[in-house]
Amino acid sequence: MKTFNRLIFISLILFGSDYLQAQNQLVLSVDSAIQFALMHNKTLINSQFAIENSNQKYKESVSYWLPQVSAAVDYSNFLGAEASLQLNPMAPPAVIEFNPTSNFKATATQIIFNGSVYVGIQLAQLAKDLSTQTYKKDELTVKEQTIQAYYIILVSERIMDIINKNIENAQQIYEKTNNLAKAGMIEETEAKKLSVMVTTVQNAKKSTERQIELGYNLLLLQLGLESDTSIKLTTGIDEISSKYIISKEGSETFNIQNNLDYKLIELQSKISKKAIDLKKVNYLPSLVSFYSHTEKIEKAAFDMTPKNVLGLTLNIPIFSSGQRCAQLNQARITYKITENSKALVKQQLTLQEKQLRYNYKNLYEQYINQKENAEVAKEILEKMNIKYQQGLVSSLELTSANSTYLTAETNLTSIMLELLNAELALRKMNNNL
Repeated sequence: MKTFNRLIFISLILFGSDYLQAQNQLVLSVDSAIQFALMHNKTLINSQFAIENSNQKYKESVSYWLPQVSAAVDYSNFLGAEASLQLNPMAPPAVIEFNPTSNFKATATQIIFNGSVYVGIQLAQLAKDLSTQTYKKDELTVKEQTIQAYYIILVSERIMDIINKNIENAQQIYEKTNNLAKAGMIEETEAKKLSVMVTTVQNAKKSTERQIELGYNLLLLQLGLESDTSIKLTTGIDEISSKYIISKEGSETFNIQNNLDYKLIELQSKISKKAIDLKKVNYLPSLVSFYSHTEKIEKAAFDMTPKNVLGLTLNIPIFSSGQRCAQLNQARITYKITENSKALVKQQLTLQEKQLRYNYKNLYEQYINQKENAEVAKEILEKMNIKYQQGLVSSLELTSANSTYLTAETNLTSIMLELLNAELALRKMNNNL
């Protein structure tokens, strides 16, 4: 027993290696966040229920083809009614009393041939496949939204790190300048100008804090957790960028057969085609066998009903005033509409993929340019700080350089987020998240 408990403990450790919960804080990498969302997301839980429901509907359809057994008990009281039977006019009539009767009857039926039931089973199987594909699409959407929320947090925290360093640097320069102004070595307006810079950066920090909070709330929603749950993210933005921002072309070549939207429309087309078969079999006869056994609990005085009956029932559709023909034509029209929709979806997905790849290329070029701009702005700010301390530039020039640097870093981070989301959309098109 101790050995068994030890094995369970080791298994739990191994299973929870990707995400840990200690001191009420959930530690997640981007991959473990995706796995956690797949297990706890409320939308996916509902999709799993939908799959189970379709499984039960399939079993229901199959059960119609299997033997059906029913039983019934009846009781009849004719309230003293009588009937007279006179076979010879010269003889007095025979009086037959209707005594109370009671029967127990068991009946078994078996479908031998019924086209509607047979095609109905096939349709139920297709509906089952459709619910599975719908779940996969929901799963892909949850993956995408979880990753996007993770990205928002990382880029916002990146901006926050830059702002914090900038605030610390700006605060030090402001304090030195303010001390010089108090000592009368420089004018007070120089210190006031720098205080505006410090206030601007502090406002940017508050805005970024709200953005980070929003990102965590979005991530908690996808993970199926309460808003007061504490989360720590372990995958860094640089690690993600080096993994997914690797080339100008983006992800692999688009294959429409991998796209879940196209798979769904293909399944809907198959269902529409099978619906035509369902309407066709309405022209065919159906054959059912039956067997019944009756036990007489209270017999009538005159009873000639047999206990056992075995038989066949053949239903032959003859004339429906064009109803079946109209239903068949409607099914054919629906199939044509679905086929046309499938061709339209194929065109739309191909065009969408080209547009996404075009956007990715543009963003990649902007990302490279903005990365260089941010590096230059940082270098200029560092030189401005040195020159300001040496009295070679004014506070206005330093404030301008600081604003330029913050703008460059913010733009770089924003383009990085757009580029990562564009790359994510391309992978989603290929069902490769």
